[in-house]
Amino acid sequence: MDTLIAIAGLGIVVLLAEVINLRKFIVPITVAGLLAILAYSWNNFNGTESFYNNMIIVNKFSLAFSSLFIVLSIFLIAMGGDFYKEHPTKFSDYISIKLFMLSGAVAMVSFGNMAMFFLGIEVLSISLYILAGSDRLNVLSNESGMKYFLLGSFASGIILFGICLVYGATGYFDVPTIYGLSQGAGLSVWFPIGVTMIIIGMLFKIAAFPFHFWAPDVYEGAPSLVTATMSTLAKVVAVATLYKLASNLMVELDYKTQILIVVISILTMTVGNFMALKQHNVKRMLAFSGISHAGFMLMALLSIKTVAANLFYYTAAYALAGIAAFAVIIYVSRSGKDENISSFNGLGKKNPLMATVLTASLLSMAGIPIFAGFFAKFMLFSQTIAAGYLVVVIFGVINSIVSIGYYFKLILAMYTKEDNTTENNKVSLIYPIVAVLAIVLNIIIGVHPNLLTSLL
Repeated sequence: MDTLIAIAGLGIVVLLAEVINLRKFIVPITVAGLLAILAYSWNNFNGTESFYNNMIIVNKFSLAFSSLFIVLSIFLIAMGGDFYKEHPTKFSDYISIKLFMLSGAVAMVSFGNMAMFFLGIEVLSISLYILAGSDRLNVLSNESGMKYFLLGSFASGIILFGICLVYGATGYFDVPTIYGLSQGAGLSVWFPIGVTMIIIGMLFKIAAFPFHFWAPDVYEGAPSLVTATMSTLAKVVAVATLYKLASNLMVELDYKTQILIVVISILTMTVGNFMALKQHNVKRMLAFSGISHAGFMLMALLSIKTVAANLFYYTAAYALAGIAAFAVIIYVSRSGKDENISSFNGLGKKNPLMATVLTASLLSMAGIPIFAGFFAKFMLFSQTIAAGYLVVVIFGVINSIVSIGYYFKLILAMYTKEDNTTENNKVSLIYPIVAVLAIVLNIIIGVHPNLLTSLL
């Protein structure tokens, strides 16, 4: 609970810093504040604790994922100092919105009450709606924000309807109580219908098939740093929340539900990968890549009681690789180019460091050793085989091979093609710093997976 209050308080401090004309100190203050919150949270962890009649429950799961969210937010906010320099009057607004979004993310993995869950998802969603349409002079950004708002609100409405049905069937919003009642007989048919509606709404949030159609347009149109936020932080939050909901609202998945998860997982990773092969815009390509990774993450629901550590590791590996990739993408786009693959021609000669980082991040996403992405997929595949779903793993391996095709399309552009254009702008060093730090962390957890898996 202290973590949630501290993050929201830090957002208010950022707004006050603007009032007293301390704009240039906002990013350092925010990064230092988040690091302090991260250290405080771990030093004061005393096992499972509940606050305000189970509105918030702090345990290893919530603490681990909240820590990951904070680390990702530090990277994103660090890049925001340069990214938003053209919007000096709105700079503090953008940073504070990211902090309020982070507070919503923490609430989503710490909820012990369905009301707190919905509050968290709305705080996060509304923040993203604003950020997606924040480039008001860009038609694509306006379209992105409007499309995300309309479809996201529809999904939130489905989730709220499902929560109402669960309450109608049980008479409680308290998650532990609902879980206890679900183990017995006698609940009305509205309970499974309500749970199904909540799960459907969350499948939209993670862009799983067939609720994925919004992601490519929104990712492409949104400002690049916002796309990075949606592709990494927001997706990881949604996946972690979906897992927590499923593990707390479903005592045991029946055979039909398991088959449905298998089908959705296979279709999500397959559609995402094959559509990514056709893309020429890097942001749009990574949108479909993110859809395919959502399919891999859905495999965790097949071993819902034992896979928390593996899911946490996978999300961390994917998010860190994504942060590194988007740091390079923003670096290239801010040097006077667009986000098409052709803009990366010759990057290997002009900037070997950034090209190496982007190559490493793409290889991690593809699941190539020694990067964390390989071990993440290996753990998830092993868990799924143990659960008796070899067919999902076979499709997972095939899709991993397919993904190499479009990842290498970008890698080959950097190292085998010539670029005759010149860079127009001098770009801040913060992007190489963030890119290197993120990929180094990815490699470290790849070499020592127990650094994360031991937390859960």
